[in-house]
Amino acid sequence: MTATTEHGRPEVTGTETAPALLPRRRRLTGRRSPLLTVLVIITLPYFLLPLYWLVVASTKDNGDLFSSFGLWFADFNLVANLRDVFTAQGGVFWSWIGNTVLYAGVAGVGAAFLATAAGYAFAKYSFPAGTLLFSIVLGAIMVPTTALAIPTYLLFAEVDLTNTRWAVILPSLVSPFGLYLMRVYAADAVPTELMEAARVDGAGELRIFATVALRLLAPGFITVLLFQLVATWNNYFLPLIMLSTPSKFPLTVGLAQWQSTAAGGSGAQALFSSVITGSLVSVVPLIIAFLYLQKYWQAGLATGGVKG
Repeated sequence: MTATTEHGRPEVTGTETAPALLPRRRRLTGRRSPLLTVLVIITLPYFLLPLYWLVVASTKDNGDLFSSFGLWFADFNLVANLRDVFTAQGGVFWSWIGNTVLYAGVAGVGAAFLATAAGYAFAKYSFPAGTLLFSIVLGAIMVPTTALAIPTYLLFAEVDLTNTRWAVILPSLVSPFGLYLMRVYAADAVPTELMEAARVDGAGELRIFATVALRLLAPGFITVLLFQLVATWNNYFLPLIMLSTPSKFPLTVGLAQWQSTAAGGSGAQALFSSVITGSLVSVVPLIIAFLYLQKYWQAGLATGGVKG
């Protein structure tokens, strides 16, 4: 017999709600599309094959790179290759790693925070010319970053910032796609009623954003962070035209310099194995960063799903 409240409404108990929730949970977590599963399995080798080749090639010396089968191992020289990578040219590879971590880390966190704050403002506040400004942001998404490299260089040359680390960091702080993504995400992720309740409690707008909105926007923040982290880590053209001092190069420009030296001959052919091994080393931090940040991304999405 179902119990009733003092107003005559049925009382919902824990034992009655649990069975009712089970079918919904099964629908949310148990359904998988066989077609999508097959497509993922088919396309998986396409994405993993280049990484597999990179791992195999990193274990070979320069001679085996050109004489052995490319998709299988020969003499194991990974340790020697790593030693050559980190000791070549006075250990300049260490500087390249440090520069890349600095560029990608500062640009990723900065771009994610700016995109989150701007997207939240566009989604939750009405201000003059807001629609026009957001349309300009949408238009900026369509402009290739390489098309902006030369104007950016000329602008930084006017303020004497070329060949400095700021010349790589500052342009990378702008992410039109990240702003668009956070604007769309913030529109539904941050309830207006919650903001009104915080205002009633006496919280200011900055406090609402820092203590309420930023937590709800965490999954979007991590998404933009990952996008910008990868984009800055793999950026080649911007640091190529901005920097001229090898000690300030990121990994992309430094390894390309080694590659051009090896391809030019003059007794530098041994650098081919160093370039490939250095490329493998440059991929590892990105994999670690993705695996580490993924748990925050999944946790945030799960929290949003339960609240919904």
